[in-house]
Amino acid sequence: MARVPVIVASIRDMGVYLTRRQLDAQRVVCRLADRVVVNAEAIRRWLIADGYDADRIDVIRNGVDLERFTRPRGRGALRQELGLPAEGPLIAVLCRVSPTKGLEYFLQAAAIVAADRPDARFLIVGQPEPRDREYQEGLVTYAARLGLERRVIFTGLRLDVAEILSELVVSVLPSLSEGLSNVLLESMATGIPVIATGVGGNPEAVEDGVTGLLVPPRDPAALARAVQRILHNRELAARLGHAGRQRVIERFAIDNVIRQTEQLYERLLKEKGHAA
Repeated sequence: MARVPVIVASIRDMGVYLTRRQLDAQRVVCRLADRVVVNAEAIRRWLIADGYDADRIDVIRNGVDLERFTRPRGRGALRQELGLPAEGPLIAVLCRVSPTKGLEYFLQAAAIVAADRPDARFLIVGQPEPRDREYQEGLVTYAARLGLERRVIFTGLRLDVAEILSELVVSVLPSLSEGLSNVLLESMATGIPVIATGVGGNPEAVEDGVTGLLVPPRDPAALARAVQRILHNRELAARLGHAGRQRVIERFAIDNVIRQTEQLYERLLKEKGHAA
């Protein structure tokens, strides 16, 4: 009605936050679009299975500003701020605090790792939406029940993600569902080893044993074993970190994503008879 020549829709998750009615509404609205852009092949497959037209879906994955996440050596400022020991590995999850992120399984894995490495400390970096505040309160209580009250810190919202990543030994993403996680890519770009569940678009970034480690969702024992592998094998940690950064440079650099997006817009405009 507004005579816009091209309409592009964007879907960037697997719909876990939407009700059935909302999913139906999303499908109806997307029929008005010339293209639906998704950020993972996993989302494309899900949409096709849900009745979307495969020919109208384009995959343009998330991009990372490599300069921002070129890892400086951690200077210990985070440890000082949080009152953590100067030595010992820091293992963290950076995410929205939500049941879909599987944080209770991270806590269970942390309890296993802590028994083996008493010097390890664990961070949950992020805050909940208002609807999920009770979930976070439950996590705090659960951590205490697991004997982790002095080993797990809930930092709340932080804007210094690059600085936090530079202090970590392992970045963990225990999600039950994902599109393509920005934090996962940012962790890899920083050059630290990552452990992620094999859900959604995670395997499109993490090749198990090559650019990181993949574990099943809801499996704290497997997650703990993966963390222990990295803590006990510096050569493996260094190799995974280096390969992860190379993967981001090759496939997820922000300049490449911008170029792909520009090319899509130009192609769609040309198809509608408009000069780009």
